[in-house]
Amino acid sequence: MTAHPQLADRLDGPLFFPVTAFAPDGAVDLEAFRGHVRDGIAAGAGAVFACCGTGEFHALTPDEFAACIAAATQEAAGRVPVIAGAGYGTALAVQFARLAHAAGADGLLAMPPYLVVAGQRGLLRHYRELAAATPLPVLVYQRDNAVFEPATVVALAGTPGIIGLKDGLGDLELLQRIISAVRTEAPDEDFLYFNGLPTAELTGPAYLGLGVHRYSSAVFAFAPEIALAFRRALLAGDRDAVARLLDGFFRPLAELRSLGRGYAVSLVKAGVRLRGRDVGEVRPPLDAPDPVHVERLARLIGHGRELAAATPGA
Repeated sequence: MTAHPQLADRLDGPLFFPVTAFAPDGAVDLEAFRGHVRDGIAAGAGAVFACCGTGEFHALTPDEFAACIAAATQEAAGRVPVIAGAGYGTALAVQFARLAHAAGADGLLAMPPYLVVAGQRGLLRHYRELAAATPLPVLVYQRDNAVFEPATVVALAGTPGIIGLKDGLGDLELLQRIISAVRTEAPDEDFLYFNGLPTAELTGPAYLGLGVHRYSSAVFAFAPEIALAFRRALLAGDRDAVARLLDGFFRPLAELRSLGRGYAVSLVKAGVRLRGRDVGEVRPPLDAPDPVHVERLARLIGHGRELAAATPGA
């Protein structure tokens, strides 16, 4: 069984991935970041995933990372768990893990190693060394250059400290094989699975068909009422409400996101600003979204809120 059942039980609500706020001079704006984290917790976040992909982990110095994780844990105050990003090569991933632990984080999201495409043995060694170097439970993020064969995930599931897999690849056949292999070959491991695609709601019904009900929601960062309405409808089996929200909001959002490089982050940040929280722009090499696309996002949010208000349970 997982060594961290308490955390596993708590990772079962809306998963909030806050953006990292930057001031006009480009410095981290901790007060704006704190406010954004407070907004998400007040809206009903089940967990705060700070300084991960949406939080521009790649653009933060170790000191900035530590300050943001500390701020998130202070704002959460134990009400919800705070999961910190960790990445790059093994040595730096371990360094960020230790900073996260010192700052009070409850767990880690281990992002793909920087740049290199490694074999299965190298990937397994990387994540095992990270898990061995920290007391924090680790979720492994599958995407890009970190794609796992089922046997590798079985080995990860049997590694002390590694409690789950976040899938940002979207290969449902592979994920089904992974789930089946872990269930068959490591039946005593209470391993968690998450849908981690950029607009996870769009594939929510498909992942739910595999038994994966946990997912990250970028939309929760700027339109929690829409994200919550979809989650209620999905888990209640309200197919009509799910279809209305998919057709009227999430599919158009995914199509808008596809119009620009880096929009999985910069468009989310624009959405947070549209809702009244000034979190600044993205850092290079990302760039601000086209103003025309931001206007489309504003209209889409308005329509999505109308759909959410008409959803049962709203």
